[in-house]
Amino acid sequence: MFVLAKANWVTQNLENALDTWNNKLAEIWQLITQSPETFKGGTIWQVILKINGAVQAIALALLVLFFVVGVIKTCGSFTEVKKPEHALKLFVRFAIAKGVVTYGLELMLSIFKIVQGLMSTIMTTSGIGGATKTVLPDAIVKAIDSCGFFESIPLWAVTLIGGLFVTVLSFIMILTVYGRFFKLYLYTAIAPIPLSTFAGEPTQQVGKSFLKSFSAVCLEGAIIVLSCIIFSLFASTPPVVDTDAAAVTQVWKYIGELIFNMLVLVGTIKMSDRVVREMMGL
Repeated sequence: MFVLAKANWVTQNLENALDTWNNKLAEIWQLITQSPETFKGGTIWQVILKINGAVQAIALALLVLFFVVGVIKTCGSFTEVKKPEHALKLFVRFAIAKGVVTYGLELMLSIFKIVQGLMSTIMTTSGIGGATKTVLPDAIVKAIDSCGFFESIPLWAVTLIGGLFVTVLSFIMILTVYGRFFKLYLYTAIAPIPLSTFAGEPTQQVGKSFLKSFSAVCLEGAIIVLSCIIFSLFASTPPVVDTDAAAVTQVWKYIGELIFNMLVLVGTIKMSDRVVREMMGL
């Protein structure tokens, strides 16, 4: 009875770690399909909208400043400004910059919706619309249950280390996805300031870089979805268990291969921002 309880404790330790992993992976699938407006009930989004509106008033003042600086740097004299072609060009630039600042939020939401549509297409095409659960193979459970007291001692150490690794990787993975939402909120809150730089030709590069960076943050979701799909295909074929080996060897090999597969997923999700920026040349 004592041996059985110890063996069950070892099995339970691994199952608890895998449950944590499965829950966090399922949460990622749920989060990645949400928009900033619905995330956490929309409370954060309402505050971000208020901040965006307040910052927009400052951005309109900066808009005039960047426009004047641009006129001074691009026009050699006041006579050039009076030319119809130059005057029209400056007027169009100012009007476009004013529109970008005023309707910048709608522009950013449109970019986000386009990327969400891309993610939906990826999930529909792959045929995988949810996380594949990682479960402990029956062969591992039988091997652990058949161990005696002294044989189960090294199994405790192996499962403790393995379970700790799996749990830590689970939280690193979900924190990265939450971090993407935080970046979306940060970009949205201060968007009017960098967008106001479109008013001046010398400063317009700042606005272009801002829109590229925001698009990159949105595209991180597509990389995360692709990573989860690839891992789901990995998880559908679990590591092979050598039933002829000792129980400790079986468990050690299984946990090693499992953690390796998880590291690939967590590493790809963690580097999703770098992957997108390399794709976009940022």
